[in-house]
Amino acid sequence: MRGFEAASGLLKERIRTAGEARGFAVTRLLTAWAEVVGPDLAAITRPVKIGHGKGGMGASLTLLTTSVNAPMVQMQLPAIKEKVNACYGYAAISRISLTQTAPTGFAEGQASFTHAPAPKPAPDPAIQAEASRVATGVHDNALREALETLTQNFLSRAKSQRGRS
Repeated sequence: MRGFEAASGLLKERIRTAGEARGFAVTRLLTAWAEVVGPDLAAITRPVKIGHGKGGMGASLTLLTTSVNAPMVQMQLPAIKEKVNACYGYAAISRISLTQTAPTGFAEGQASFTHAPAPKPAPDPAIQAEASRVATGVHDNALREALETLTQNFLSRAKSQRGRS
């Protein structure tokens, strides 16, 4: 027994092996796609495969996108190529090809182009109590709930700003 280990450490070798099988020598391209190309492009594209030519000079990156977004992505291919090559540190990618798919409708291998929203943290009980106290005298339910929400947001933001300074 080695004690507790980070899940990323346990899976690192398997991810690297799977990535190399698909041509991804740098797994950062897969794991940090949104950081490499930006959140807007990452929301509508997925890197699928990197193919190497016979001469060994310049690889080809295949991106998956929906048919609706393909023209927009096509216009941005030079910028994508620059960003991907910056990730590698040299001009590894010479060509990018697009593969279009439907966003829904295929049972297996369906690509998800939406990211799961980050879960909101549970509100602080002290902040909830203070918000309820502030809205105590309000008789209209909708107005009281809105005032409580406003107070919770204000106090939470003030608390997080104090924590940063």
